[in-house]
Amino acid sequence: MSNIVCVRVSRDLSEKMRKFHYINWSDLKRRFIKETVSRLEAEELIKKIENDLRDVPTLPSDTVSRLIRADRDSH
Repeated sequence: MSNIVCVRVSRDLSEKMRKFHYINWSDLKRRFIKETVSRLEAEELIKKIENDLRDVPTLPSDTVSRLIRADRDSH
């Protein structure tokens, strides 16, 4: 099931759109809305990840290289 979303444009813009009658304006609006929603969802997710990462403690700068070296030496 789908919903109807109407867009009101000025008479001037409507006349200009008619000039480009070969454009599927409904499809263009649908794609624009879908892309915008996807972008906004991605931005929300990035903000959530950034907030979650604030709670992660930082490691001393040599920790990763020390752990890798210890793992290599254990074989």
